[in-house]
Amino acid sequence: MTSALDFMLAARRSEMQALQALSVTCALVVQVSRLVHALQRERGYSNFCLGGQAATHVQMLDELSQQAREQEQVVRGALGQIDLEDSTSADKAQLYTRIAYALHALDGLPGLRQRVREETVTASEATRQFSRLVAALLAVVFEAADTAVDPRVTRALAALFNFMQGKELAGQERATGVAGFMAGFFDATLQDRLRFLQDGQQRCFESFTESADDAARTAWEQLCGAELVEQIERLRQVAVRTTSAQRVQGELGDLWFDLTSARMDTMKQIEDQLADGLQQLCAQQTRKAKADLDNQRRLLRQLDQLDRDAGQGAPRLYNVQATDLQALPSEAPGGEVNRSLLDALHEQTQRLQQLQHELEQARETLNERKLVERAKGLLMSQHGLNEEEAYRTLQNAAMERGQRLAEVARTVLEHSGQRKPS
Repeated sequence: MTSALDFMLAARRSEMQALQALSVTCALVVQVSRLVHALQRERGYSNFCLGGQAATHVQMLDELSQQAREQEQVVRGALGQIDLEDSTSADKAQLYTRIAYALHALDGLPGLRQRVREETVTASEATRQFSRLVAALLAVVFEAADTAVDPRVTRALAALFNFMQGKELAGQERATGVAGFMAGFFDATLQDRLRFLQDGQQRCFESFTESADDAARTAWEQLCGAELVEQIERLRQVAVRTTSAQRVQGELGDLWFDLTSARMDTMKQIEDQLADGLQQLCAQQTRKAKADLDNQRRLLRQLDQLDRDAGQGAPRLYNVQATDLQALPSEAPGGEVNRSLLDALHEQTQRLQQLQHELEQARETLNERKLVERAKGLLMSQHGLNEEEAYRTLQNAAMERGQRLAEVARTVLEHSGQRKPS
């Protein structure tokens, strides 16, 4: 007959298995982050080639494309390590859907590369397609954070995701700046785009600092205070002052690209620091869970033996009919065993409750992001807005009402009849 002891151990094994599956997911996330960086670099040089400088940059572009292809194979290999038939996969439908979408987007990458070489695609369209692919990969990281079963790992994943998202917006700003400076001026559309990307970076990095550890926050603060960032800010100010009548030299595009690339390379170092920390944390939590499981097994074996030695016959955790779980066990033979086992049960229950509380807190920012993204999508589909316009609509409403952005997003979704994310 299956005993309470068996179920206690099964609960621990379930935790252990979930953490082991999470370790595989985190390893995938690390490889995805490297692929995203490779694609960001390839996107940047593609813009140069499509901006009339193919002869100068095509060799470097070929090298970057090859690096991205190699990293793509690493990611596909990591995906092959996921056991899709494992029972712990039942709650990962959204994650696997995101992965499927990312793989579909990757399948279209060879065609995009060919069009770039043949110059049959515009720089803006190439940027859009590269960015859509990167967005699909970032969505994988986001869903990985949302499915994590450990609050510390959830926070680490959230920090990594927000940093990667901010870095991606920085990459899009780099591409937008190259286009404007090479043209000699920034029209209203490009200026609006720059402001949107800069605001987006600020939001992402604010969220990153809320979840990141002290070392990562310090590294980010050092980058923000660097002379490099000051130089980029000066070029940002130059960009907003240009007009069709007040143009600047196209060579500023090269300077802009070099400065923003140097910033992104430093950001990549911080990203690697976050990724390494994530892997170490996963390994640490898995080792701890295994040790806890082994300790519990030994404890329960000892208690079981004490119960037998006390003349109880078969192992007995407690008598459900005779024992009040809120009361101390009796001092009858075997009472010490009952007390110890009840203590173990209460301890495990309290630990799981605390774990769930911490997990809910860690996921709070992720849930808020879900609300905003869903509200943006709703406004885009119902009113024909682009992403920037949809976000500005939410932002303006938040300012007018004195509410947080997530609260406005929740109101928009409720009025549409959509439920908030769980």
